[in-house]
Amino acid sequence: MQYVVVSYSHKNTDIEVREKLAFPDEEIKREALETLLKTEGINEAMLLSTCNRVEFLVSTSIPSSALHAIFEILHKHSGLSIEELEGRADVYEDEGAVHHVFSVASSLDSLVVGETQIAGQLKDAFRFAFENGYCSQKISRLIHYAFKCAAEVRNTTEISKNPVSVAGAAVSQAKEVMGGNLGGFTGLVVGAGEMSEIVAKHLVANGCNVIIFNRSMENAKKIADAVGDHVDIEPFHTLAEYINRYRLLFSATGAPHPIITEEMVEPATFERHWFDLAVPRDIEDMSDETINIYAVDDLKEIVDTNLSMRKEQARKAYEIVGRYTIEFFKWLQTLMIDPLIKDIREQARKAAMAEIERAVKKGFIPPETQKNVERLVHNAFNKFLHTPTKQLRDVAEQPRADTIIEAMKYIFKTDTEVKMVDKYKCEFVMKDDIR
Repeated sequence: MQYVVVSYSHKNTDIEVREKLAFPDEEIKREALETLLKTEGINEAMLLSTCNRVEFLVSTSIPSSALHAIFEILHKHSGLSIEELEGRADVYEDEGAVHHVFSVASSLDSLVVGETQIAGQLKDAFRFAFENGYCSQKISRLIHYAFKCAAEVRNTTEISKNPVSVAGAAVSQAKEVMGGNLGGFTGLVVGAGEMSEIVAKHLVANGCNVIIFNRSMENAKKIADAVGDHVDIEPFHTLAEYINRYRLLFSATGAPHPIITEEMVEPATFERHWFDLAVPRDIEDMSDETINIYAVDDLKEIVDTNLSMRKEQARKAYEIVGRYTIEFFKWLQTLMIDPLIKDIREQARKAAMAEIERAVKKGFIPPETQKNVERLVHNAFNKFLHTPTKQLRDVAEQPRADTIIEAMKYIFKTDTEVKMVDKYKCEFVMKDDIR
């Protein structure tokens, strides 16, 4: 089995394409993954869809077939041609796929390097696939190790020190266009997810009042309670009234279509700055010249500054990712070798016991000596298998390991594979501070 990743991100697609590729609805994700798993050679699959990336991760014995199936699903979902999808995609296989997943988990591939939001998004994508039976042992092992890698990157570098998230970058941009100070202003925040909470925290930290709008008042209240003072909530149906009253708006919902349309807009005597942090976009294109709309891709200048500041730390982080990629494959080889050794020893034990019992029945060995003979044979087999066992463990770290292991499995007619004890363990802990 090999790992294959097909990735569309801010690196190879603009926001117009990403919103066509996005999977904002769980039912659509479910349909895509179920279709994918019907493809010959694919035994596990996972889908990550955020404002900055759409990625399929599969475990497959036929990579070419898996790629064809993924592009076909994306073609039907987005309406984009197969040729365009293939031309834009970043495709990673096996070692490259593992390295990429580790980089994503460590937030090195994010629009804002070092932001921690991707960790939660990756966890959610894995949880959805795992709990619905779309992935199990193969992808679980990979994600388990990815968060081990991310934890070391976070703990041994400063890549996430005072991290700037996309939400934080939006507030920084708002601060700049409002003259360097948000004190006394009011920011409208649409949505009640993690992005909205981070925006609200940043706004309040900069002295701005916040009004949260969401279709669920209960969810809006949870955000307000988490942020604290200077936050109010209003029913979603009143949004049209407020967007014509205040200068600042930040929208980050999971709606599949724009929720702020031109028909909601009334003329105003002041300039408005609206930040659309959703993919697909929440805000329709506006003809009103007093409204400035900033999409995720428009925050690139802040992002580039962030990347420049973290360049040295990113180099150190990539060294960790490279090391963990090598260690991951060594670990997989160990998982294959240990049960193989155990199975060979068990075959030897059963063969010896069968011969001893036959010898006792035939009268070749007195019954009272059976236990002593068993110990003798057991010690003999241990001595005989000591060198092969050591050689097998040593070969786990060599490139030829796969060939040798497969040969041993063929010779001894075994296909044993150990299962992870803890398939669902993410070792990267999110912090509750402003990100």
